[in-house]
Amino acid sequence: MAMGVLVVGMALMMLMATAVRGRWEWEEEEEELVNLQSRSKSGVIHLDDSSLERFAVKAKSRSYSLVIFFDAGHLRDKSELRLDLLRAEFELVASSFLKNNQGQPSATKVFFCDIEFGESQASFGKFEVNTLPHIRHLGPGNTKLKDAESMEQNEIARSAEGIAAFVESKTKYRVGPIERPPPISKKQVIFVGGVLVLAAPFVVKRILTQDTPLHDPKVWLASAVFIYFFSVSGAMHNIIRKMPLFMADRNDPNKLVFFIQGSGVQLGAEGFAVGFLYTLVGLLLAFVTHFLVYVKSQNAQRLLMLITMAVSFWAVKKVISLDNWKTGYGIHGFWPSAWE
Repeated sequence: MAMGVLVVGMALMMLMATAVRGRWEWEEEEEELVNLQSRSKSGVIHLDDSSLERFAVKAKSRSYSLVIFFDAGHLRDKSELRLDLLRAEFELVASSFLKNNQGQPSATKVFFCDIEFGESQASFGKFEVNTLPHIRHLGPGNTKLKDAESMEQNEIARSAEGIAAFVESKTKYRVGPIERPPPISKKQVIFVGGVLVLAAPFVVKRILTQDTPLHDPKVWLASAVFIYFFSVSGAMHNIIRKMPLFMADRNDPNKLVFFIQGSGVQLGAEGFAVGFLYTLVGLLLAFVTHFLVYVKSQNAQRLLMLITMAVSFWAVKKVISLDNWKTGYGIHGFWPSAWE
């Protein structure tokens, strides 16, 4: 009987020792993560194959979550991926989480990390990451990397706010308000203010004597042409959607594509080409109505008019053919019924 009690007691002591040792292990790893986090300006911890193995796979009893941003240095120049922008938004979420949870237990329950493909191809394979951008959440106790929860692409498109919503839904911890840095610093504000104060007397003098660029009709003419080109070229669409000027052909990476087929989609170069054709027609119309009427020679007037009509017809035909190629819709002319 005594022997049995002794055996049970020893077993309980071993279990307690194992539990305590496991707790010490993940507490030590947690402390090291906090240390690495403090060394990073943004609060994002850089991981590689070995550190990921230690903090994620071997730490079976950990109580913290890892939110991992997958990066690739050789793909950052591809504007359509927006890796640099999304990395900056990810860092913004990490710094906001640290600031809003400072001094609370939740500050050590979520760690934001990044991992680079060139350094950690094996980890990319374990996570089964095939496309970028990519963000994963590895919850407490989850040691199977391929089972980590991934963030949807439409959430990533929402930038910092989308990433914060993903973190809050998976970790159940509040990120808090996203605090973006001001567009200009206090020193820059002071510098600009000083320049304005010093320049104010000279500017006022120029305005009173009507000797400023705003009093020059050529400036207004150039501004009107630029605004017209900006509006008809779809430049605002390119800025909002961050469309590239061109892209590589999927079938032949060495070939560049400037025009893309499909309704509601255009590349930057395509918009500028169409905008140039529209602006060309508008300038020719202005030339006919404001300058050609002052030409005294009727033969010169007729020649210039024919050239203007030919160029305008060519430009409009190019725009119509491009629209037909992109959408499949055609434009047809019809005679009035009275002429039949």
